[in-house]
Amino acid sequence: MKQEYECYNFYQEKIKECDCNIELFVKTELRKYPEKQKLTTTEKPHKRINKNAPDIKDFNQVAFKYFGGIDLMAIEGVSHATVMAIMSEIGLEGFAKFKTSKEFSSWLRLAPNNKISGGKLLSNRIPKGSNRLKIALRHSANAIGNLKDTHLSDFFKRVAYRKGRQAAVSATARKLAVIIWTMITKSVQYNPPIEYLFLDQKRKQKVLQRIKKNIVKFDLKPEDVGFNNSLILNC
Repeated sequence: MKQEYECYNFYQEKIKECDCNIELFVKTELRKYPEKQKLTTTEKPHKRINKNAPDIKDFNQVAFKYFGGIDLMAIEGVSHATVMAIMSEIGLEGFAKFKTSKEFSSWLRLAPNNKISGGKLLSNRIPKGSNRLKIALRHSANAIGNLKDTHLSDFFKRVAYRKGRQAAVSATARKLAVIIWTMITKSVQYNPPIEYLFLDQKRKQKVLQRIKKNIVKFDLKPEDVGFNNSLILNC
């Protein structure tokens, strides 16, 4: 037990040393761009710091400055560990190597490999292979699946309902990759389409409008479709 405890302390010291070197490297990079030093973003106390996150003071602000005012932490499900994986695996300059978000998600092996012959889709499986950034995005996607009433969690649940949770994790991770690539390469902030959350309501309105047109067109009465007035009143 004593030896186990000594090994634990040894590895904790090495992890702390690694975190210090990461913090020093990031801050050294930021000193090259004085204009970034003035950038600040909102605090995010709701973002929990897990054990795999780097122990860097004000990492939320550091990441915001590093990406030139692009707030990746504003994306639901994206944690300190996710942003650290982006910084370490590809960096800010690495995104320019991909002309489109499709190329980026394909590099991450998150895009389906469509095999088409004669105009017919034979297979659309996601290729095997992984890297740290793909794993980080899948962890974020899995966390999004546990959220409620957000743009991405709504997307996750739609896919999970049709294809299962594993497919939803892959699809949401790919969507995260597209969002992150777009934010960094085009210098835009995260702006989820709120109206997407009301897609079911819009569809319902279209169905109701079509039903009303058919009622008028065919001059339908409640008894013609098996309803009586008392049932309609009770509804």
